[in-house]
Amino acid sequence: MSDSDSISSGKEQRSYTGDNNRSTLQRIATSQSAIHKIVSALEEGAGALGELEQPYDVKRVRTHPDINSVPHPEDPWSYLVDSDTGLRIVEFVENDDKNPKNISNSTKWIYTFLLGSICFVVALGSAIVTGDLERPREYLGVSEEVIILASVTMFVLGFGLGPCIFAPLSEEIGRKAVYASTLLIALVFIVPCALAKNIETLLICRLIDGIAFSAPMTLIGGSLADIWHADQRGQAMAVFSAAPFLGPVMGPIFGGLLADNSSTWRWTYWTFLIIASFFYIVFILVIPETHANTILKKRSKYLRKLTGDESYSTLSELKVRSLAQIAEESCLRPFILLKELIVTLITLYMSVIYGLLYMFFFAFPIVYMEGKGWSASKTGIMFIPIGVGVIFSTVVAPFINKDYNRRAQVYIERGELPPAELRLIPMMIGCWFIPSGLFAFAWSSYPSVSWAGPCFSGFAVGFGFCTLYNPANNYLVDSYQHYAASALAAKTLVRSIWGACVPLFTIQMYHKLGYEWATTLMAFIALACCGIPFLFFVYGARIRTFSKYAYSPEMDMKRDVENQK
Repeated sequence: MSDSDSISSGKEQRSYTGDNNRSTLQRIATSQSAIHKIVSALEEGAGALGELEQPYDVKRVRTHPDINSVPHPEDPWSYLVDSDTGLRIVEFVENDDKNPKNISNSTKWIYTFLLGSICFVVALGSAIVTGDLERPREYLGVSEEVIILASVTMFVLGFGLGPCIFAPLSEEIGRKAVYASTLLIALVFIVPCALAKNIETLLICRLIDGIAFSAPMTLIGGSLADIWHADQRGQAMAVFSAAPFLGPVMGPIFGGLLADNSSTWRWTYWTFLIIASFFYIVFILVIPETHANTILKKRSKYLRKLTGDESYSTLSELKVRSLAQIAEESCLRPFILLKELIVTLITLYMSVIYGLLYMFFFAFPIVYMEGKGWSASKTGIMFIPIGVGVIFSTVVAPFINKDYNRRAQVYIERGELPPAELRLIPMMIGCWFIPSGLFAFAWSSYPSVSWAGPCFSGFAVGFGFCTLYNPANNYLVDSYQHYAASALAAKTLVRSIWGACVPLFTIQMYHKLGYEWATTLMAFIALACCGIPFLFFVYGARIRTFSKYAYSPEMDMKRDVENQK
C-alpha cells in the first residue's frame, strides 16, 4: 500500500511585479509568517532527508486575507490579498465544487471501486501467466526457471522500481496524467508479449509492463486520501488493500481456464490486454484529477491569464525545487529509511507475506497437478478459498477501523496523539492465521490425502494476508508521517524484489524438501515473524525516540495551533 502525498513544487518562476522576482516572494512568504513557523516546526529534527513529505491529513496552512483588499472583478472565487505574502493565495473556498473531498459519497464510492478495480487488474497481470507456463516454455525453447524469470519475476520486479519515479511525478503533473500515460504504455507493451518469438522480447516487455503498471499500485492510496476524509477512509482503504492480493489469487484461475481451453498460450496475454483495456477506457472517461495542488495550480494559472494579475499563486508554487532535487530525494530516502529498525522489520515481514503469495502459484500446481494429476483449470479452482479469505478480511476491516477509532479517541480527548502502536493490534491477532494455514497445507498435501486440506487451508492464509497488510502500512504511516511515502516505497521495493525471487526457487525447494517440509519451512518463517508486531507494541514508542526521522509526539495538534497564531 503502496501510499502518501508530498509537498508539491512549482515548475516555473513568475514575477510578482516588474521590480520583484519569485525569490523575493518566497522570502516574503516564509519570513515571519505562519508558513515559516509551521515548516520550521516540521523540519526540526528531521535529519538530512531533504524536503518533508506532506501527511495525508496535514492541517491546511492558515492564510490571512487583508480585509482592506478587494477581489478582482473578474475573479469568480473572489480571492483577497494575503497580508503575509502580498499574494492572492489560491486555495479551495468554502463548499468548493472542485474540491475532491466535497463530491458526493456515492461518487466517491464509484471512484473507489474503479480505482480498486484498476489495482485488481494490475495484480491479475502478475499471476494470470502462471496458469500456462509449459506451452510458452516449449515454444521458446527455454528452461522452467527462465520462463518463470521472464513471465513472473521481471513483472513483479518492475513493481518495486516504479514507486520512486511515479509518486513524485504525480505531485508535479497530477495523478491522472501519470495514471493515463503509464497505463497506456503498459497496454502497448502487452502486445509484444503476446507476439513474442523469443525469450528476450518477453523478458524486456514484462519488465516494462511491471514498471508501468506499478503506477496505479503506487498512487491509488494517495488518490483515496484525496477524496476521503480521514474518519471515512478506513473502508475505502480496505477495498484497495484487498486488490493486490485478490488479483494474484484470481490469476491462476483465469490462467488455468485459458490453458485448458485456448488453442495457444498467447491468448493469456490477449485476454489480459482486453480486460486491462476495458478498465483503462472506463478510467479515462470517469475519473477526474483528484490531486488538490494540481487542481489549484491550474486554477491559479487560469486566474493569472483571465485577470492579467500575476499575484495569483498557490502555496505549493512558492516552494520551487528542480526535478533533479525531487528525484534525488525520492530515490535516496527509501534506502536511508531502511536503516530504521521499524522500517526494516516491517519490510521484512511484508516481504515474507508477499513471497508466500507468489509461492502458492507454484506450490498448488506441484501438489495438485504433479501429485494428484489434475488439470490446470481444476487446480486453479483451488485458489478460491484464498480469495474468500481476502474478501472476508475486507468485510471485517470496518470493524477493525471502528475499534481503532474507539481506542484513539481516548488519547484525542486527553489532547494527545494516539500512539502508532494502536495500529498493531489487528496484526497481533491476524499474524497467527498464516502459519496455521501453512502448517495445515503442509501436512495435508500428501498425494493420497483428500484435496480439501490444502484447498481450505488457503482461507486462513488469505485472511491473514490482508489482516496484516493494512495495519502494517498504517503503522509505517503513523510512525514516519512526514516521510511516510518514502517508508512505504522502501517496503514496496524490498517486498517486490523478494516476491520476484521466490518463484525462481519454489519448484526446486518443493522437489528437494518434499511437499510437506517445503511448506513447513515457510510456516516456521511466518511463525517467527509473528513476534514483530508484539516487539513494536511493547518497545515501538521507545525505539522511535532514538530515531531522527520518526514522527515526534511533540508535533501534535496543539503545537500546530500555536505556530499558526
